[in-house]
Amino acid sequence: MSIRDAMGRKEHFRKAVWETPFHPRTAALNTLNEWHRWKDYTTADAYFDQALEYAAIRNACAVFDLTPMTKHRITGPDALPFLNRLITRDVSRIKPGKVGYCVWCDDNGQVIDDGTVFHLHAGDYRLCSQERQLDWLSRSAFGFNVSIVEDTHDIAALALQGPTSCAVLKAIGCNGIERLAPFGIAWFPFAGGELMVSRTGYTGDLGYELWIDPVLALSLWDVLFDQGAQHGIRPMGTHALEVARIEAGFIQAGVDFLPADQAIRLDRTRSPFELDLARLVDLGKPNFNGRRALLAEQRRGSRYRLVRLDVEGNKPARSAYVYDRKRNVVGTVTSAEWSPSAKSNIALASMQVPWGRPGDELWAEIYYQRELKWSRVMARCRVVEGPFFDPPRRRATPAADF
Repeated sequence: MSIRDAMGRKEHFRKAVWETPFHPRTAALNTLNEWHRWKDYTTADAYFDQALEYAAIRNACAVFDLTPMTKHRITGPDALPFLNRLITRDVSRIKPGKVGYCVWCDDNGQVIDDGTVFHLHAGDYRLCSQERQLDWLSRSAFGFNVSIVEDTHDIAALALQGPTSCAVLKAIGCNGIERLAPFGIAWFPFAGGELMVSRTGYTGDLGYELWIDPVLALSLWDVLFDQGAQHGIRPMGTHALEVARIEAGFIQAGVDFLPADQAIRLDRTRSPFELDLARLVDLGKPNFNGRRALLAEQRRGSRYRLVRLDVEGNKPARSAYVYDRKRNVVGTVTSAEWSPSAKSNIALASMQVPWGRPGDELWAEIYYQRELKWSRVMARCRVVEGPFFDPPRRRATPAADF
């Protein structure tokens, strides 16, 4: 093999690994040239202005390249009992053509990851998550007649989020998309192939996720931006998405909790109860990973609770300690941003029980840089029940068609 051939193969491999199928379009639009590595791919942090990208999510619609999300296809006669053995919720309630949010735990009842289960067809599921789970899934499959394949690189995906997202999908030919209920799945013909659309997202707003063969990725991007121009469509990066997901009260692995299979110290992990996800635990199921430990925790009580905080001032309380009125540390902020929609300084925090109840007097210790020196402020916090942003359009069916 010549040096030229070798370099050509290396370049081809580099592009296949590090660039999503949408990269020719995202790279051209990323005037700020802000990127980070998400698993095997290069992902845009911001394209032109974080505030304007966020504004598109809440006032028009925005597109996020979702391709790097880890995806596993699970099929076979035992696909349902296999997933029910691993996941804390009852997967049998997720019918074909539906999506379910879920978590899965180790034997100690500590969360390994959260994600979504897509029940594509009878006995055919796709598990989407932040972290790679192929090793864990394969080890757990002993005794089950299932096939498990990571198909992350075989599926191109976009998140289309915001109040005009339904109108854009109708404009590209997704007839009847307004009747798709939250967590529903629909399939549409597209450019000689098939486009799968799920009414899911990570922004807490009306929105959809689009799943397609990589060879049709650029065609999908182009028609979305062509037909979406009159509906205010914009690309969005991870910075704008971060603000939206905190407003919605959504957690992120490695940020709001440490995956149990990555922890060295067991006191650093969290159970579903400690992440405000008790609704995803079905202790009526006869057997699943962590059930015994979760039953014990239910009897004795949890160590921590995840809460939402409204923090005084306009300095985000990132990585701040939370104190009680006697200045004892009783919690830690895991995520924080200024919320343009709530017009407030918001945060998610892991609090030691019994702290974190509505009415508790709490203070966040915030450090920020001002005029080349660091300043410290103690900001009063108020516990907020429910998400910071939860518009009716998020659940309305039929969806609004602007």
